[in-house]
Amino acid sequence: MSKKIVVVNAGPRKGWNTDTLLSEATRGAADAGAEIVRFDLFKLEKYTGCKSCFGCKKERNKGRCIIKDGLTPVLDAIREADGLIIGSPNYLSEMTASFRALYERLILQNLTYNVETPCCTERFIPVLLIHTSNAPEGSYDWLVGNYQQTLSRFVGPTQVLVSGNTLQLKDYSKTDWPWTLFDIPGKQQRHETVFPQECQHAYELGAALLG
Repeated sequence: MSKKIVVVNAGPRKGWNTDTLLSEATRGAADAGAEIVRFDLFKLEKYTGCKSCFGCKKERNKGRCIIKDGLTPVLDAIREADGLIIGSPNYLSEMTASFRALYERLILQNLTYNVETPCCTERFIPVLLIHTSNAPEGSYDWLVGNYQQTLSRFVGPTQVLVSGNTLQLKDYSKTDWPWTLFDIPGKQQRHETVFPQECQHAYELGAALLG
């Protein structure tokens, strides 16, 4: 029986940086024989982050968020998966609000507030976290590192792929005012030379996710 990988896109832009890297990682996992289940968070029915209802702290709901909304099938799929690939662009020095909503529900359902057994995850699965940003490379290593640490503790051993200084538009000249904050020729060159290498790395990480 093939192993199942859940892929979660927490970005809204089809065919752009986050989506492209996720697709390459997905292709690598599929080529390695995995069954793929993908969710695009911006296309789901209405959902929220954690509501602090503490329903998941009751023994009968242990490790399960009891909120029923658009994230319920995502959480259910991750719980049954053999691996998770999740990606988000950077918005205002953070992951997207969609990523945060899932992250809150995914982590807090397994947080027990118990010193002896702080996590009630029944089984850990490998995770690949992909993060893209138009800021200079290395700008958000601290942010991704924090997520990597928490995901490793409550979901499973987490690897990261960070792509910085990404290209945001195909033609910056069509904006209504000059985006002088950016070195646009430099971004274009990086997209043509470095980004394909990152796509290859995403493929390799996806293929190796299940060991």
